[in-house]
Amino acid sequence: MEQNIQPLDPIAFSLGPIQVHWYGIIIGLGIALALWIAIREADRRGLPKDIFADLMLWAIPIAIISARIYYVLFQWEYYAQYPGEIFKIWNGGIAIHGALIGAVITTYFFTKARNVSFWKLADIAAPSIILGQAIGRWGNFMNQEAHGREVTRAFLENLHLPEFIINQMYINGVYYHPTFLYESVWNLLGFILLMSLRRVNLGRGEMFLSYIIWYSIGRFFVEGMRTDSLMLTDTLRIAQTISIVLIALAIGLWVYRRVKGYSKVRYLEN
Repeated sequence: MEQNIQPLDPIAFSLGPIQVHWYGIIIGLGIALALWIAIREADRRGLPKDIFADLMLWAIPIAIISARIYYVLFQWEYYAQYPGEIFKIWNGGIAIHGALIGAVITTYFFTKARNVSFWKLADIAAPSIILGQAIGRWGNFMNQEAHGREVTRAFLENLHLPEFIINQMYINGVYYHPTFLYESVWNLLGFILLMSLRRVNLGRGEMFLSYIIWYSIGRFFVEGMRTDSLMLTDTLRIAQTISIVLIALAIGLWVYRRVKGYSKVRYLEN
């Protein structure tokens, strides 16, 4: 019976010779929903309605490029042999940490050019970012990637997962941990948390730092379960290392901004 399980087709449809992959569609949907939420909140916070749309014109392509560069650099032994594969991002292989680095740098220079507070924009964007990440992980699901170690079908059934998820975790005759799902759920909970924190009225910058801390904690533990991690050494996973650094940096910035009085302006204040 198990030998008859077929994976979901990663190609949504074809336009002549062009194949449109579910991976790209799902990532695009995540970006669109995240942008819509950010635009609505920016309007409520007194910012121009088009500020996030303008930012995304720069941030999205730069984030995708930086995410791919990040991934390729840490897999250079493979891509040096197959350079033609570098541009095939529809097959997966974009690193979220790389995307975040590119997006943050782009946002910093964008806010300088627009004379807008970086931290205000980052706070507004934080729930949108983590929601986009929650949705984007389902692109990994369609590609049967970002999974964990081997498990049994009984284990997956005991998690009360839908049949289509269990079957998609059957890869080359083996069932695997759906770590894409664990991270997606963690990020969705983070979205709910950050939306709730808007009412708490944290100091400026603390919403974005809360996102960094929440996401990094979840990523650290989920990454430890994965089998396809980018490695810094034979035993040191890059994503876990970056997560620890980001948690420490976020806490340090939180304390520093409080001590210096930079967070006296509250989220709900213009």
